[in-house]
Amino acid sequence: MTMQRDVNLQIMYLLENWDPLGHGLGSYETEAVDVLQAVYQIDDPEKLATKIQLIYEFSFEQLIPLADCRKMAEKLLLIKNDSTCEL
Repeated sequence: MTMQRDVNLQIMYLLENWDPLGHGLGSYETEAVDVLQAVYQIDDPEKLATKIQLIYEFSFEQLIPLADCRKMAEKLLLIKNDSTCEL
């Protein structure tokens, strides 16, 4: 249980320090929680990137370049997958 909590904290830290639309850090709390949930539902970086793009677009009506979302998706999945490999 504590390992998943650590993973969640790492993911949230990464998302909280990402300012893809230039609104300032701390502007994306709701989106970060939605992305956290998506990380556990989607294992494919391309599909996760699209989901991340949609989450932020829905809230801010601005499009983050898919390449930026893909980079974030890969980092998030790496955190999640590294934690499951340690078992």
